[in-house]
Amino acid sequence: MHKQLKLYLTMFSFFVLGEAMLGPIYAIFVKNIGGDILEAGIAWSIFMLISGIGIYLMGKIQDRIKKYTKFIITGYCLTSLGFLGYYFVSNVIQLFLIQVILGFGTVIVVPARDTFYTNYIDKKKLASEWAAWESLWFIISGIAALAGAFIANLFGFKFLFLTMFFLSLIGLVIATQLKDKNEH
Repeated sequence: MHKQLKLYLTMFSFFVLGEAMLGPIYAIFVKNIGGDILEAGIAWSIFMLISGIGIYLMGKIQDRIKKYTKFIITGYCLTSLGFLGYYFVSNVIQLFLIQVILGFGTVIVVPARDTFYTNYIDKKKLASEWAAWESLWFIISGIAALAGAFIANLFGFKFLFLTMFFLSLIGLVIATQLKDKNEH
C-alpha cells in the first residue's frame, strides 16, 4: 500500500471516529434541545440533500481543478467547524444551520477524497485496498458509536462535541501532509 494511502487512512480514521460518535444518539440530542422526531428527520434530511446534490456538482468542478488535497483540507475544515458548532447549538434552527455547514463540508471533501484515494491505489490490489477503506469505516464507526454513547452518558453532549472537534483537528493536521499524485 502506498504511503499516501496509509496517511489518508489514518487521517480518515480520526474524522470517522469523531463523526460516528453522534450517530446512534443523534435523536436524543435533538430532543435535548427541544426538538422532536420530525425535526431530527428534517435535520438529517437537510444534511443528506445538500450533500447528495452538491457532491455531484462539486465533482464536475473538481474534474477541472484537480487540487484534491486542498479540497480535502477545506472540506474537513468545514466539518471540524460543524462539530464545534454542535457545542453551541441550543435550538433546532441552530441545528439546521450546523447541518448546512456539515453538508457543505461533505460536498467539498467527498469527490476529492475519493479521487485522491483512487489515484494512489495499486491497480493489482483494487479489491484489498478499497476493502481497507471500507472495513476501516465500519470498524471505526462501531468503536465510535460505543465511545460516543459512553462519553455523552458520563460527561454530556457538550463534552462529546468537544471530543469530536478535537479528533477532527488531529485528522485535519494529518490531512495537511497529503500530497496530490502530481506533486511528487
